[in-house]
Amino acid sequence: MQKTIKPLVAAAALGFTSSAFAADLYQPPVYEAPPPVEVKKIAVGGWYLRGDLGYRWSDLRGLEYITYGCPTCTPDPGTHAFDSTDLKGALSLGAGVGYQMTPHFRADLTADYWFKSDFRGTTSSVACGAGPCSSTDESAYSALLLMANAYVDLGTYHGLTPYLGAGIGGAYVKWDDLENTIGSSTDVHKGVSDWRFAWSLMAGASYCLTENLQLDAGYRYTRIEGGRMFEYATPSGGGIGAGPGFDDGFNVHEARAGVRYTFGGNVNCMTPQTVAYEPPAYEYSPPAYK
Repeated sequence: MQKTIKPLVAAAALGFTSSAFAADLYQPPVYEAPPPVEVKKIAVGGWYLRGDLGYRWSDLRGLEYITYGCPTCTPDPGTHAFDSTDLKGALSLGAGVGYQMTPHFRADLTADYWFKSDFRGTTSSVACGAGPCSSTDESAYSALLLMANAYVDLGTYHGLTPYLGAGIGGAYVKWDDLENTIGSSTDVHKGVSDWRFAWSLMAGASYCLTENLQLDAGYRYTRIEGGRMFEYATPSGGGIGAGPGFDDGFNVHEARAGVRYTFGGNVNCMTPQTVAYEPPAYEYSPPAYK
């Protein structure tokens, strides 16, 4: 009997020890992988080049001239305003370089050439001497616009990114010679070129053609300060000597379309990537016993 009990006790002790040993073995944690997530690639650099083609409509805020040498005229010699002014629409062509700082903010430097916009104006007064003191006047202006601009991109929706912007800079305005016609007599006033202060407001949207190339279309309002327009000219038929003339500046409305090419890719145009979860690296350690 004693010989039988001893093996049973030994077997029970061995089973208990094995259970305790198994319970004390280190169990590594189980990581549950989350679902894949979409992340947007980061653009390498944000420099871009742009080119634009536009059409503009210009309004003169006023036009004045000085008269001399006709004491019997009405109005008296002095500063007078044109009765009417009209500027035709014209094309514009621009280029620039910029930097996309964040998905929502960018800035660029631009240069735009405004092709000639034809001018026609009229003046009138009471007859002076042997002929009328009224005239029709013709000229044209062109300009080089240099601007520093900043934009806020308002988010990208199915590849379309609306934006708002503002710019500040200068315009080199060139007036052609003014042909002043009174009756059958025409006098030519030399046109003036000068630099003037300018600022702009923009609104538009860009569309992703590729990750690097965007189509850009929008509206730009530009205000240019006033300056000298033409010089004095001695009348060929006698009467009033007029000039110089001064314009009070321009309000310019412009529709523009162009492209922007971003080196390294534009972050707003990049396709999101699906990235699977990667668990942290596991380092094996020997079992720990208690």
